[in-house]
Amino acid sequence: QVQLVESGGGLVQPGGSLRLSCVASGSIFSIGTMGWFRQAPGKERELVAVITKGGSTNYADSVTGRFTISRDNAKNTVYLQMNSLKSEDTAVYYCNVDRVVGSRGAKRDLWGQGTQVTVSS
Repeated sequence: QVQLVESGGGLVQPGGSLRLSCVASGSIFSIGTMGWFRQAPGKERELVAVITKGGSTNYADSVTGRFTISRDNAKNTVYLQMNSLKSEDTAVYYCNVDRVVGSRGAKRDLWGQGTQVTVSS
């Protein structure tokens, strides 16, 4: 069974940096678009950044120029480098894969368990 496991969250001061990682584990043949979403208390989950298998990226306006998404297809891993963090970036960050093909067939819209990012002085 394919699972997504995030890591790298934590507490950071405003202006600081964090790097999130998300590994897709299991018997995997291919992974489609990978992305990061976030949900702050009392708010809906929102897109942060996505990256296609070929490396094309798209970012939310609020993080453009500060965050960078990347992936290592050989390691089935997606990263989110977050710089110049602001208090409004505080949220639970979730990894998402739109489609994965494994030994047990294809699955769509997989989510990780989430990792907390808190930006505070």
